[in-house]
Amino acid sequence: MRTHVESRSLLEAWPALAGLSAVFLVEMLDNSILNVALPTIGRELSASTTTLQWVTGVYSVVFGGLMLAFGALADRIGRRKVMLAGLVLLGVASLATMFVTVAWQLITVRAVMGVAAAMTTPGSLALAFRLFDEDVLRVRATTLISTVGLIGLAVGPTAGGLVLTVAPWQALLLVNVPIAALAFLGIRAGIPADDPAGLHRDPIDVAGAALGTATIVLALLAPTLFVEAGTASALPWGATVAALAAAICFVIREKTARHPLLDLKLIARPLVSSGLALKAAAGLATAGLGYLVTLQLQFGLGWAPAQAALGMLPQVVVLIAGGALITPLITRVGLGKAAWLSAAAVVCGLAVYTVFGGLGYIWVAVALALVAAGMRVVGVVAGTNVMRGLPPNRTTIGAALVDTSSEVTTGIGIALSGTILAVVFPGALTAAQQSADFPKAITCGGLALTLLSAALVGFGILRGRRPE
Repeated sequence: MRTHVESRSLLEAWPALAGLSAVFLVEMLDNSILNVALPTIGRELSASTTTLQWVTGVYSVVFGGLMLAFGALADRIGRRKVMLAGLVLLGVASLATMFVTVAWQLITVRAVMGVAAAMTTPGSLALAFRLFDEDVLRVRATTLISTVGLIGLAVGPTAGGLVLTVAPWQALLLVNVPIAALAFLGIRAGIPADDPAGLHRDPIDVAGAALGTATIVLALLAPTLFVEAGTASALPWGATVAALAAAICFVIREKTARHPLLDLKLIARPLVSSGLALKAAAGLATAGLGYLVTLQLQFGLGWAPAQAALGMLPQVVVLIAGGALITPLITRVGLGKAAWLSAAAVVCGLAVYTVFGGLGYIWVAVALALVAAGMRVVGVVAGTNVMRGLPPNRTTIGAALVDTSSEVTTGIGIALSGTILAVVFPGALTAAQQSADFPKAITCGGLALTLLSAALVGFGILRGRRPE
């Protein structure tokens, strides 16, 4: 049985590339398209600020928590098989949006979408590599797929705002159905089934997968519980302790298991830990800033959803046009400097938003552009550095690590900014324009994102300078 189709050009592999591009497009859209609809969802479903936070955050929590586990499963039963099953699940979950009437139902739908994303994403890079024998074509294919996804991330808020002017918010998730169908058909037609001889036979580390997922979920749940129950309650403190205990148990399990889910020695490699930290900083900044800006434009400045969507255009333009600058930058300064320069741009963008964002939209636009520029480059170079730091037979788990770090910090970015917003401004968002506490809350949220991103970038730069 063939392990790849040995295409000699991108054009020959267009069905598979179309399918894989659609997979990445769905992932990026689901990260961004709902942000602009949060006020509408909040009004129609009578959802609190914390609930809205989980409407978007639960997707990243489930996605990030299960990605390594499904990556391990795909290596054993077939990447193509797991990806096709995930696309079917995504389509069904998206259709279920039509029947949502209360907030918890929407959160459940988003959680199921996170499961589907965890099934489809880890194998994307591995399947793309199977299409070609030449490294040049593999790089071009990967660049094409990532570009399509980033366009989805860029246009998601704008497209979502425009759709809301003519259709209900449910339409923003129903769009997943035709995209998932396109991905299913393209992958089924363009990529052969996995060769059984090339699949792993080691047992899956179920305990490690459970502990890793529990760690991520509890770590993101604790801030929300502090807001809802207060610091005097034992519940949030219990969740914090449980998250730490689960993390310790996960590390012990992975160090002692005969067949660990994740070999921790791989993460300790300088290029790997550096790349993951820089990728994490970009995910944190993009998600957190998008959340704060969307609420600021609509509730703080009183913009309509369509106006707020247009207000995100600086991010759209930079993400789409910035791809042309990646290769020249890497050629001029190298992968290492390109990584930390782009990560520094992300931190600078957050700092601009924190200090000047309350002075007018022009500063918000500058911040969006800086973060988008940094994120566009980091998305390529950080992942490349992770792959460079891994042995050739571990690149699949490397791809899963890169996506997991991005998704987990996306959830953290939303949770952190949303939690701080709820603490500093506990009132109804509809009263934001009349309150002096709302701008203060936005500033505090931006400051927290800036400091955490700066810490990750600093760690990434220092680790990247260490010899292998």
